[in-house]
Amino acid sequence: MAEIVLYHHAQGLTEGVRAFADELRQAGHTVHLPDMYEGKTFGTLDEGLDYARQTGFGTVSQRGIAAAEGLGDALVYAGFSLGGMPAQELAQTRPGAKGALLFHSCVPVSEFGEAWPEGVPVQVHGMDADPFFTEEDGDLASARALVASTDQAELFLYPGKEHLFTDSSLPAFDRDATALLMTRVLSFLEPIR
Repeated sequence: MAEIVLYHHAQGLTEGVRAFADELRQAGHTVHLPDMYEGKTFGTLDEGLDYARQTGFGTVSQRGIAAAEGLGDALVYAGFSLGGMPAQELAQTRPGAKGALLFHSCVPVSEFGEAWPEGVPVQVHGMDADPFFTEEDGDLASARALVASTDQAELFLYPGKEHLFTDSSLPAFDRDATALLMTRVLSFLEPIR
């Protein structure tokens, strides 16, 4: 089964992120949950983003990258929103990456290299009316460019406007969309060893 490093979103390592990881574990996968916020969680997205701004987005991301250093190379990197940054960076730059799962976010491939690496499959998931994901020249545009650049990439859009729809501990949670997303994720992970 796959070994996954799963990075939390801007509200921190919430119970919903932990529950998502537990579902992956129940399917037989090994999941590591780095805490880029050093134990802090936030009740709103704005509060979490304020913390990330004050701490420094680069510092938060570097905490996530450092957490993967003690692990092996054959990893799938996954991240929710803010956590998509270290996940995407490691998938593009760390030798041996087995895949990437980007939830609610995607940055231009050029942020971390010239092209998406050969042999590293990737899925991007977001809601089709999420203002954070679909803003002009934002994550959706980056995800579409990624998919156009390689046959190893898939983009999945779900109907709705919620940003963190996969977190069962937040009001934004969408049970049906998350169930479909999880089915797609487990299918993606199935061949990875």
